[in-house]
Amino acid sequence: MTEQLMLDQKSENAINTGRMLYLAHGLTFFFSLGLLSIIPVIINYMKLPDSEGTIVHSHHRWMIRSFWWYAFWMSIGWILFVTVIGMVIAVPLWAVIWLWKAYRLIRGFLDLNSKKAMPI
Repeated sequence: MTEQLMLDQKSENAINTGRMLYLAHGLTFFFSLGLLSIIPVIINYMKLPDSEGTIVHSHHRWMIRSFWWYAFWMSIGWILFVTVIGMVIAVPLWAVIWLWKAYRLIRGFLDLNSKKAMPI
C-alpha cells in the first residue's frame, strides 16, 4: 500500500511539474516569441529522467521537440527575412510556426490534464 501511495505521489508531482512547464513555455512564447523558452527546455531536460515510467515523460519529450522545431523554423524565417525577396515569405512562415507552437502547447496542456500521454 505504501508503494502505491509513493507511486501516486511521484506521478502527481510529475504532472504538476509538467503543468508548470507548459505554463512557463506559454508565457515565454507569448511574451518573447519563444526566445526565453530555453529556460523551460533546460528544466525539461533535467526532469526527463525523473519522469521515466510516467505519462509526463512523453510530455517532456513533446515540449523539447516543439521547442527545437520552433527554433529551427524561426531561424529559417530570420534567414529569409534578411534577404529582400525572403521578407514576403518570412512573415507568413512566422505566423504559421507561431500557430503550430501554440497548438502544440495547448494540446499538450489539455492532454496532460486529461492524463493522456503524447505521441512520441
